[in-house]
Amino acid sequence: MKEIIKPTIVLLVICVVAGSVLALIYYKTDPIIAENNRIEEENARKEVLPLADTFEPVCENDNILYYQGFRKNKLVGYIFKCSKYGYGSTVKTIVGIDTLFMITGIKIISQQETPGLGANCSKPKFAEKFKNKNPETILVDKDGGNIVSITGATITTRTVTNSIREKFNKLKQKFDKKSLN
Repeated sequence: MKEIIKPTIVLLVICVVAGSVLALIYYKTDPIIAENNRIEEENARKEVLPLADTFEPVCENDNILYYQGFRKNKLVGYIFKCSKYGYGSTVKTIVGIDTLFMITGIKIISQQETPGLGANCSKPKFAEKFKNKNPETILVDKDGGNIVSITGATITTRTVTNSIREKFNKLKQKFDKKSLN
């Protein structure tokens, strides 16, 4: 019996010390990670709606639905986030549209797609395909649309395209009401 108690106590002490160190590291790094994510999203908003100099969140039930972009207190567009599961991961995109509802820019903010194929959706060349397109009607070329698929990554291209179109169609009525005010 003594032979079992001693290694059990040693193992318990090691687990408590290791768990405490991990908890301390998490406690110290969590605010830094949150701040870095906030800065990254703010930079992405500026990138997808470059005309805007300030952004104001529009909330519903304590959740941010989208952002309004302003230049000298005049509404110049909207920014929203969308996500959908692609080939191997959830692809999160941030989208900027002007007041005429044309895409001013997109940025992939998170993805874990296949390197060399679907991961190419993070490149600026892919984002350029969406500029000045109507988000309400965008489709991948293989579905009869005007967004040319990434070679070998049609699923990822379709994921980004469909997530933008679906989220825009959900928010369009809210944008219309804000534009009329």
